[in-house]
Amino acid sequence: MQSIGEVINKIVKKRKLGDFEQLKTTMLKNPQIHAFIDTHKTELSQAMIDNSLSNLYEYYVQLTEPDKVMVGYRPELFINGKVIDVRYRPTEEKILSDQQLASRRNLRLLDLPERLRQVKLADLEKSQDRQQALLEIGNFLKNYTQNHQKGLYLSGDFGVGKTFMLAAVANYLANHGAKVIFLHVPTFVASLGQHINDNTLGAELDRLAKCDILILDDIGAETLSQWSRDDVLGVVLQGRMDNNLTTFFSSNFAMDQLEQHFAETKNASDPVKAARIMQRVRFLAKEIVVGGPNKRNFAN
Repeated sequence: MQSIGEVINKIVKKRKLGDFEQLKTTMLKNPQIHAFIDTHKTELSQAMIDNSLSNLYEYYVQLTEPDKVMVGYRPELFINGKVIDVRYRPTEEKILSDQQLASRRNLRLLDLPERLRQVKLADLEKSQDRQQALLEIGNFLKNYTQNHQKGLYLSGDFGVGKTFMLAAVANYLANHGAKVIFLHVPTFVASLGQHINDNTLGAELDRLAKCDILILDDIGAETLSQWSRDDVLGVVLQGRMDNNLTTFFSSNFAMDQLEQHFAETKNASDPVKAARIMQRVRFLAKEIVVGGPNKRNFAN
């Protein structure tokens, strides 16, 4: 059986790296290798170091001429029994990239701009008008688990940043493993006919009723029929209430105003059914008023 020195000698000659002893000296003087040996000097003998030269060489090469196959991973030395061994850890860049990919997979935007995926909690403007909403959001996220927590119903005027705030919540939760659907209600209701035509409505309602977090944006701005109110929105909210699933809302209406909106459909007035819908909304979310100037034409 060849010694490790002989194996390394062959590699050195094959790659035309010069003299083995010189390479060995260079390797052992490498700052990372030298620091590791110095840190573990009470655990290492010269024999262990000599028996680890092939692993030290692998580590040295990955530092000086990284293999493209290992992009996203950094080599790390550790003591493995009687030798110094090499393992590979993901870099900070790869961890961040993987988190972003996971977050993207976990967050589904329906009829909302893709730029909302970039919104972070740190981007939210802190002002007196938003203080209560930010406090409630912070408390929710601090205590969030996969079990039910009551969501928030953000009401307020046009352009005060309700959607922006919920985007930050959506991205945070998606980045922490929750399956989130963020839905623009008026556009979704207007597109129900398409879902009927391609026979996808049942599956879509099932996804909305069962996802970890559902965010219904701009509820109250849609034009409802009795069917879309009772058999679409009502069914989704009932499913989420039955299963204690967290739901958020944003609206230009306060809850009492939303109940009036639900009472008046295209062809009829039905305050009883509106009250039933609102019972579900109130069970699912706590109303918080968001104030402030209209920022619709400015950066949030």
